[in-house]
Parts: sequence; structure tokens; C-alpha cells
Amino acid sequence: MRSAHRILKTDGSAYVFSGWNNLRHVLNAADEIGFRTINHIIWKYQFGVVTRRRYVSSHYHCLYLCKDDSKRRFYPFSRYAPGQRSASGGSAHYLDKEDVWTIQREYWPGVLKTPTKLPRSLIEKILAYSSIPGDLIFDPFMGSGQVAVVSKLNERRFFGFEIVPAYHEFILKRLAAGQYKCNTAA
Repeated sequence: MRSAHRILKTDGSAYVFSGWNNLRHVLNAADEIGFRTINHIIWKYQFGVVTRRRYVSSHYHCLYLCKDDSKRRFYPFSRYAPGQRSASGGSAHYLDKEDVWTIQREYWPGVLKTPTKLPRSLIEKILAYSSIPGDLIFDPFMGSGQVAVVSKLNERRFFGFEIVPAYHEFILKRLAAGQYKCNTAA
């Protein structure tokens, strides 16, 4: 996180995902390094791990961070116009920007996949509100390469690291294919 803070532009932002069990460490580290927390977003998904001794975990925490809140860029009407209405008649703009996001996990068929993947729609939402085409997106733990692929599809440049050789090869194949390589669960 210290390196991410060092290279982040003053007008940029960072999104850090964490499960509940490490959240206090992530929050403490972000504060100590000098990040400013803008929002604490909850990503709620459709299935979690069933247990016998505690409640089912079916969400991740997403911290929306920046270096300098006065210079941070945010595009509030990038997805919905100010007066646009949802199917139920409410403000689409307001509903889209609430801090609990119900976004379905994606099903990836086949053997070639990694356990670290975010849904395309979640990444596209973050990109729309926090960047414009041509911006550079950084992913320090690329995993499946999902952020790189979705960034490319949304006309953003990307940079990232992955130390697991099998994941690195998987990312290179996805990027070389030039297309989005997964299906959304029905």
C-alpha cells in the first residue's frame, strides 16, 4: 500500500478490496500511510460460504481512498444523468451511487481460471466514476487480469503486477485474445 500511495497521482484514487477478517489492518495501514478514506463500499454478491458456526459471508469491503480530497477527480454523472429515473421511478443517479453495491459474481466456465476475479460490471462502475478514457489504471495484484482486460475494453491504459507464473500466463492469453473471456451467471 505504501508503494501504491507513492505512485498515485494527487488527483487519482484507489479502491482496496478486503474481507472482514483483515479489514482493520487495511484501514490502519491506509491511515498510517496517508490515504484519506472517501467511502467504505460494501459489495454484496449472490452466494457466500456456508458455515455451521457463524453467519454466511456474502460481501467484500471496498475502501475508496485518495491522497488529496481537494484534487481527487470524480465523475458523478458518468453513468446516469441528473434527472434520469430508475425502473421504479427513483433517481437512477442516486441509486447507482449508494455505498452498498449488489453485483453478481461471474461464472467462468472451463479449467483455465483463477480464484481472484472481480465482475466486469463492478470494475466498469469504478472506472466510470473515477477515470476517463486514456487514464492509466494500476493493479498491483492482477490475479486473473480482469482489471487490465476491462480497462482495455473501456479505453483506459493499464499497468500491473502478478507474481504467480500461472496467473501471469493466463493474463497474457486473455489480453492477446482481445476480448472479454467469461460469462455472467444467469
